[in-house]
Amino acid sequence: MHFLFLRHCRRPPAWSRAETGLLLGAVALLAVAWFGPALPASVQQHDFADLRTLWGIPCAMDVLSNLPFAFAGLYGLVVLRRVGPAMPDAASRASATLFFAGLLCTAAGSAVYHWQPQDAGLLWDRLGMVLPFAGLLGLTAANRVSERSGWAVAAAVLLAGPLALLWWSYRGNLLPWAVVQFGGMSVVLVLAFVPRRAGALALYPGAVIALYALAKLFEAADHAVFGATAQWVSGHSLKHVLAAGAAWPVLSALAALHSDRPGVSHTAMRSPWAQESTSQPQTGAGA
Repeated sequence: MHFLFLRHCRRPPAWSRAETGLLLGAVALLAVAWFGPALPASVQQHDFADLRTLWGIPCAMDVLSNLPFAFAGLYGLVVLRRVGPAMPDAASRASATLFFAGLLCTAAGSAVYHWQPQDAGLLWDRLGMVLPFAGLLGLTAANRVSERSGWAVAAAVLLAGPLALLWWSYRGNLLPWAVVQFGGMSVVLVLAFVPRRAGALALYPGAVIALYALAKLFEAADHAVFGATAQWVSGHSLKHVLAAGAAWPVLSALAALHSDRPGVSHTAMRSPWAQESTSQPQTGAGA
């Protein structure tokens, strides 16, 4: 009996180097957010290029271009349900669920904001973005470092994101939110160079970062793109589409995982991000 008690009370495994690195990175980002210079919001943050009203919808293209977020979120939740117990660990499943549910919240928050751009709506827009950020960082940490780091990172972003936005709302200092957003993406970029854990999802965080970075470039070139396309589409509208496309590497990883389950056709569910050539014979259980 005493032996069984000791087994259940044994200490958790020691921290790995990667886990220690994540902790030090989090401390560094917290220091920047706390001690860094105040960053005021741009006076032109609500100055969007495309203000056209279509079908009675103000700023229609910036509102409707949020639909890809909703489609990606819904489809991701459906695929995640089909994958079921094939997920490698609970942290990955919870983070993926948070990511896709967050895309739905992002679609709603961004649509409300662009319907009538103002600070109050922007707060809800950014609050919706916290959820997919937390899900993506948690999923990447669980994928590259450890399951417990996935839980910890997702929880940290869920806590830090709203606090940073409240600080911006009451103090006018955007720096903490910038640290959450760009610091978090920097963590994903660094983890993209860390080898994947054995049995983890075939997730490629670098592809997510590339699409996200391209979306930010289009956001910065909002007016320029609107003029270059003869006022057909603005950079901000394209930013929404590209940012929603950042869900594709996650969907692809889930599709590859689903294709490895017995009774599932590999041809039908093949991931375009998979490393194997399509010309090779399939040897999986579903081939």
